[in-house]
Amino acid sequence: MNPFDDFAAIIGIDWADRKHDLCLKSFDSEILEYSILEHKPEAIEDWANDLRLRFEGRPVGICIESRKVPLIHALLKYDFLVLFPVNPQTLCRYRRALVPSSAKDDPSDARLLLELVLRHPDQFKPWQPQSAQMRTLAQLVEHRRTLVADRVRTTNRLTATLKLYFPQVLDWFEDKATLVFCEFLEKWPTLQAAKRARKATLERFFHEHNSRYAEVIEKR
Repeated sequence: MNPFDDFAAIIGIDWADRKHDLCLKSFDSEILEYSILEHKPEAIEDWANDLRLRFEGRPVGICIESRKVPLIHALLKYDFLVLFPVNPQTLCRYRRALVPSSAKDDPSDARLLLELVLRHPDQFKPWQPQSAQMRTLAQLVEHRRTLVADRVRTTNRLTATLKLYFPQVLDWFEDKATLVFCEFLEKWPTLQAAKRARKATLERFFHEHNSRYAEVIEKR
């Protein structure tokens, strides 16, 4: 039994940040239809509604790279679209097998995605999306991971810069990604400025930033 017997069409989508190249094959025709879809909510909405009307709500397969692209999340709300995510490495190997020169052409990638899923339907199962709560959690985790990476990158750059003109402050604070460290630098940006500060002023600063250990303050 052909897994696409109930499908009205199948579409290969080569996604990008601003626009997506599409290759559509209707199962009642041998003609491949090429088009371009802008990555805008209203454009995606119009395109999906047109597909629903054209194929009378019958299932339409969507072949697309990866599972994390923003377009996939934009398509999840359309119940008649069935997503078939393809590992990018799988597509790359398939492209190399057919195009030895490895020349990449966006419209042909949409066609290759379509052909790959059609020729090997047993290798690509329809994606069963997680619940809305789990998708939201996954996005939050990914966002947190990005923020942590940004923080590490920023503190590394700050540390490298301070080594050039104020290396002493790096020994005074163990954790560079803290408010007390950043505000200390704002208040005393050089060794000379820190030396001019009164002991009582420094103690008050640390107390205000919840640094209460007398030994640590004295060492600084």
